Formats: sequence, structure tokens, C-alpha cells
Amino acid sequence: MTKRVAILISGGGSNMMSLVHAMEGDGFNASPVLVLANNADAGGIAKAHAKGIATEVVDHRPFNGDRAAFEAVLQGTIVKYQPDIICLAGFMRVLTAGFIDQWQGKMLNIHPSLLPKYTGLHTHQRAIDAGDTKAGCSVHVVTAKLDDGPLLDQAEVPVLPDDTAATLAARVLVEEHKLYPAALRAFVKNAR
Repeated sequence: MTKRVAILISGGGSNMMSLVHAMEGDGFNASPVLVLANNADAGGIAKAHAKGIATEVVDHRPFNGDRAAFEAVLQGTIVKYQPDIICLAGFMRVLTAGFIDQWQGKMLNIHPSLLPKYTGLHTHQRAIDAGDTKAGCSVHVVTAKLDDGPLLDQAEVPVLPDDTAATLAARVLVEEHKLYPAALRAFVKNAR
């Protein structure tokens, strides 16, 4: 049975597009049914629309920090599309346990560090500042604790002596675009 996938974004949607392109391939057994952004200016919305994927925007700003109210609208919007899996692909909102619990074991995230190192933001600069010789990205199942769910897969890149956060981020992003589709494919294959 083909799994229905909702992808949540906040920006340009490069990871979203890597997932979409992968799902277009043979034997993936998943299809994107929704791309949702929390920002109407997210470039990924136009990209998804151009691919014929349903799009929605649930802007968090009018909720003035009321996460429960934002997440209620978010949940109501998502469930209309009946997804089996949610993929966070650069969705820059921290979700509460109340929302996450509704999707327990069915929500994935890609994070730009080798978890458990460097949860949260500024991961590349933190790896450089720590003198790490390797960095990378991780795909994990989302739990209520930020960037802490069970790991599905990781990819490494070397930290070069002249790296800046931007140059390291660019190399990690190349690996993210390979890792996330591969991890989703494996997750779908093993899903009940």
C-alpha cells in the first residue's frame, strides 16, 4: 500500500524537493499528498505547487506564541489530507508533545548534525568551534524532546581546516538530499 506523506517546510524546500523526486521513482511506495509551510513566503510552496502537490500555509505569527492554538490549526489542516507519515524538512517551529503525540512513530525529521551532538540551531558553527573533524546530518523519528528521537540513519562529511559555517552547511546539505530520501524509503518499507 502506498503511504501518504505530508512534508512540512519553512523555506526554500530543497529537502522537500529531494523527497518528492525520490518518491517519483519506481518502488518507493510513498507519495507526497501535502506540502505545508508556516510561512507564506516559503519558496518551497511554489516548487510543490509546480509539481502538482497540494499546498497549505499555516502562518504561526498570528497566534502570538500560542503554540496550542497554532498546532490545533496545523493538525486540522494536515488531517484533511490523511497522511500516513509527516516529514519535517526544514520546518523551523518547535512542536509540542501535544502535537507530536498525535503522530507518534509517524513523524520524521532531518537535522544538520551528527546527533546526539548539537541539537537545535547553529549546528555547523558549533561543530567548527568544538574542533570537530567530522560533521553531518541525521534522520530521526520525532519525539517530544528536541532532536532526540530514535536515529534512522546518518551521513558524515569532513570538517575542513578552512571551513566556515556556510561552507560546511553547503557540504552537509548535499548529503541531506541523499540521506533523507533513503531513510524515508527504508522507513516506508518497514512501516506497518
